[in-house]
Amino acid sequence: MNGRWVAGNRFTLLENGEGFFPRVFECIAAAEHEVLLETFILFEDKVGQALQEALLTAAGRGVQIDITIDGYGSPDLSPAFILALTQAGVRVHVFDPSPRLWGYRTNLFRRMHRKIVVIDGQRAFVGGINYSADHLADFGAEAKQDYAVEMEGPLVAEVHQFVRAQLLLGQHPPGSRLARVLKRRPATAAAPVGTPPPATGPSDAIFVTRDNVEHRNDIERHYRIAIRGARRRVIIANAYFFPGYRLLRQLRKAARRGVDVRLILQGEPDMPIVKIAAGLLYHHLLAAGVKIYEYHDRPLHGKVALTDDEWSTVGSSNLDPLSLSLNLEANVIIKDHAFNQHLGEHLEQLMQDSCTQIHARDVAEAGPWVSLRSFFVFHLLRHYPAWFGWLPAHVPRLTLAEKLLGQTDVDVKISHVNEGRVS
Repeated sequence: MNGRWVAGNRFTLLENGEGFFPRVFECIAAAEHEVLLETFILFEDKVGQALQEALLTAAGRGVQIDITIDGYGSPDLSPAFILALTQAGVRVHVFDPSPRLWGYRTNLFRRMHRKIVVIDGQRAFVGGINYSADHLADFGAEAKQDYAVEMEGPLVAEVHQFVRAQLLLGQHPPGSRLARVLKRRPATAAAPVGTPPPATGPSDAIFVTRDNVEHRNDIERHYRIAIRGARRRVIIANAYFFPGYRLLRQLRKAARRGVDVRLILQGEPDMPIVKIAAGLLYHHLLAAGVKIYEYHDRPLHGKVALTDDEWSTVGSSNLDPLSLSLNLEANVIIKDHAFNQHLGEHLEQLMQDSCTQIHARDVAEAGPWVSLRSFFVFHLLRHYPAWFGWLPAHVPRLTLAEKLLGQTDVDVKISHVNEGRVS
């Protein structure tokens, strides 16, 4: 697995856009040398425009800025929006921009799903929050519930190295010597810049990523190890829940040995298939003693978990086929009693005030259909990581957005933002 335990870090939990955006924009405003930003989604709404303004102001002070957006997740940025950034010196990189085929986007799989910000190599943000207005409560009923962390301390150096290495990797041809080196050691191939951050807090932590080369299941393995070692409690809040058989087995085994295992899943999903897929697992999990809570206040977009009194994780990875087998993801794993307790208190309050517990009687079914369905779901979950791995893998390709502005068939040039789109 990638990553190593690094001591001396401090983490602050940020909830929703109300907690995340002001803090990120404040840190960009205070940046002195460099801003690195990766995001799956950047929309040209009020949040995207606020980010643009913060970046333009920093660039005007001479700060070096590189932002990476995903070609599938951020298809609707206007040329004017991009040109304002590039003309100010901001380098905008598009991950795997692809032409449309008969009007349909073709870059569906192996997306850059990470959400990371690094400021001056001294402070970092990792989580699941995109730059779009649907992460703010005033968006309405479709506003998302989500989380990120602000990170200070020595682990920031590893996040910094990783993001810089991804920029190098994406800009070199797949067959080049540097590309081969970066594929083998993507988190260490870029030369360090500046002095590593000093110890600032009590947290031991690991920065863990998922890719399609050497770290295909690292995030899932950390989940499984933590669940296997749990003695008192496991709480997982995850937006898109359809994990592989091995993770499900650890959840069931933990519940059967007396661990209080609770899942917080979507009750008001942004996509109906999400609830249908998770619902196929309810009978299997409830029968083993796993407790399931559906969050109903708004769509749940979070990807957080904790076990016992110290272990926690926050990041971009869902527990579904896309995140566990295809997308590029990033989580932080934190060992800190105070952070674990703070996150636990928040999730307990969420379950009490905003969730409906699902009981066996709510999904009680009988007959041959249940047995047949369970048989197929069991074997799908047992094998799907390997099946999805058969899809073509490729070296991630980054293209400067300014080079795409003249190509009318590329997603980034397609149109102005569709204000009603959700993700």
